[in-house]
Amino acid sequence: MADLSKFDPNSVGLRSNNIFGLPFSEDESALVLLPVPWEVTVSYRPGTARGPEHIFDASMQVDLYDPDVVDGWKKGFYMLPVDKNIRKKSDFLRQCAELIISYLVEGGHVAKNEQLSEKLQEINCGGKMLYNWVHEMTASLLKEGKKVGLIGGDHSTPLGFIKALSEVHEDFGVLQIDAHADLRNAYEGFTYSHASIMYNVLKEVPQVKKLVQVGVRDYCDEELEMIQNSNGRITTFFDRDIKAQQYEGSSWKQVCEQVIDQLPQKVYISFDIDGLDPKLCPDTGTPVPGGFEVEQVFYLFRLLHASGRELIGFDLNEVSCGEHSVDGIDAIVGARILYKLCNFMVANV
Repeated sequence: MADLSKFDPNSVGLRSNNIFGLPFSEDESALVLLPVPWEVTVSYRPGTARGPEHIFDASMQVDLYDPDVVDGWKKGFYMLPVDKNIRKKSDFLRQCAELIISYLVEGGHVAKNEQLSEKLQEINCGGKMLYNWVHEMTASLLKEGKKVGLIGGDHSTPLGFIKALSEVHEDFGVLQIDAHADLRNAYEGFTYSHASIMYNVLKEVPQVKKLVQVGVRDYCDEELEMIQNSNGRITTFFDRDIKAQQYEGSSWKQVCEQVIDQLPQKVYISFDIDGLDPKLCPDTGTPVPGGFEVEQVFYLFRLLHASGRELIGFDLNEVSCGEHSVDGIDAIVGARILYKLCNFMVANV
């Protein structure tokens, strides 16, 4: 156990320590965070590959007192170093993907272009490589008895982690907070597209018995059909319907209870930051009007915890900072969401 006698939780966060300025090593930490600097298939704006680094920097400004899980940080949180080889591979393949996406939006057919077909194959091989790498990293941490969280990158990143959890837990549910359904089959030809993450989860991880989506407000006919034909495996709380319920008198507590009632005992949270109102994440890859306030989501987490359900893992994705952000608000919000997820993750340790 770490010696906290010389650590002042009321003082400035020290970058010489680790995430949130905490003085824990990996061995001393109950929860280990895996950064995944990958954004190959983002459809609109890049920048999420630097999300883990931006969140780390902003985390130094997060005060450690959390009324929901008092002294949760004392269990130890540790973020692994960003793998520069993964980031370099992402940067290279992103350039290839941009050529393909530009070609598609001009009406081109990749299958008829030999050069782009080769690049598409290379991108899909890279996606498989990342899937295997994330699986290997998270499976190893789980075998060590660690709680694990993942920080993207784009939303394609957690597939290998969810697969690793399926090797430990016979069945569980996924609570997805997102503006998008992410149920497209190989969107734009990319097998491991950020827009295909939940399609791939349901296809490749049968241990996920239930997918509960909250805040979805940007989706296509194909995705709606998949939801409607899922035989109850997918329940989607569309942003439009949530707002209508509230306009007509339902409380947010009632909506949250409906969401939680759909979840099994064990729950994995997949948090795409674009599930929030875009004023809180203006630089995310594909912002969509609508969405939640941060405190609404924290209240949902609070009720989820109070229900007695077990949080077995989480990811936080699509956090970016750049030309569209306001003084780095994306990372500031992302760091606070991450801290809340970390605390609830160790609440029962």
